[in-house]
Amino acid sequence: MLSGFMNFLRACFRPRSDRYVHSSSDAGGRQDGLLWYKDTGQHFNGEFSMAVVQANNLLEDQSQLESGGLSSHECGPYGTFVGVYDGHGGPETSRYINDHLFQHLKRFTSEQQTMSVDVIRKAYQATEEGFLSLVTRQWPVNPQIAAVGSCCLVGVICGGTLYVANLGDSRAVLGRAVKATGEVLAIQLSAEHNACIESVRQELQSLHPDDSQIVVLKHNVWRVKGLIQISKSIGDVYLKKAEFNREPLYPKFRLREPFQKPILSADPSITVHQLQPHDQFVIFASDGLWEHLSNQEAVDIVQNHSRSGIARRLVKIALQEAAKKREMRYSDLKKIDRGVRRHFHDDITVIVVFLNSNLVSKASSVKGPNLSVRGGGVTLPPRTLAPCAMPV
Repeated sequence: MLSGFMNFLRACFRPRSDRYVHSSSDAGGRQDGLLWYKDTGQHFNGEFSMAVVQANNLLEDQSQLESGGLSSHECGPYGTFVGVYDGHGGPETSRYINDHLFQHLKRFTSEQQTMSVDVIRKAYQATEEGFLSLVTRQWPVNPQIAAVGSCCLVGVICGGTLYVANLGDSRAVLGRAVKATGEVLAIQLSAEHNACIESVRQELQSLHPDDSQIVVLKHNVWRVKGLIQISKSIGDVYLKKAEFNREPLYPKFRLREPFQKPILSADPSITVHQLQPHDQFVIFASDGLWEHLSNQEAVDIVQNHSRSGIARRLVKIALQEAAKKREMRYSDLKKIDRGVRRHFHDDITVIVVFLNSNLVSKASSVKGPNLSVRGGGVTLPPRTLAPCAMPV
């Protein structure tokens, strides 16, 4: 039965090398079917590796690495910015974040003349407000944009300090060497906002004590208002502004009772970590990776293999695990086209940032070359029909 289903999928959805136009500001990245990757590169504080695999009809994961100036002024500070934006409901919010968040961060860094938690929080707030303005403008002709949102994971390395900010359930994991044993421990640096976590449900219930349906167990999955798993995001305006939770928004997004205060939040959880010589690397990834690999498994893979191509290796191992769960071969999974691929795994973005202690300890005022890399995806050429695969 499964083999017959696979033969059908291969016949209908087999990718062809000439079907797609590959497009990204990749700074040397490469495309292989639905996989985009940059095996190795140099950032202000060491080396990095990036990989993105597409599952949705339109890539909803967006990502970037910016190295060099973190301010609009040449006087600094300097460092490395990493962003992983896992969209849902469509790619509009994650694309918007990719285009605006880092620019906001540079503006606020210029105003305060230093990197800080306040700068990062203001950059998030400005991005949220900017997307709200976009939704307000587009609402009359495209009301469904009110139901599009994105998780938002950011890491900033500046002057020996690592700031990690997060909305949603993407994750940053540090690999730290233990001198006594030689092993490398996995340390999660980001707080997650997913209703499957009991503390998140408790927080929502305390914020909405009069709403017995603020979290609902639906098909064995905890969801906020029975609609969405995450409690914090950029976008998802339909659960933040009651005026957008009405017709002509699709009925499945509309709540029965109007709400008086926002249900979801755009206030990120931010941690500050003083980097030490035994801090080896940080893995920034969307939840598409973490649903198949534990923190320690991912750290062990990075530690035990070559740096070049390590992000691509992590993506491949995650896909192998996804195939195994569906009792199929990895080679067969690779032949399934985007859209239908979403039945087997999510979009996956991985950025591995290696930390050179000599470079990390440099003063944030020491100038370095600018580098900008964005994770790529597959786009259709103009006036071309989309594949018969349907989005999930």
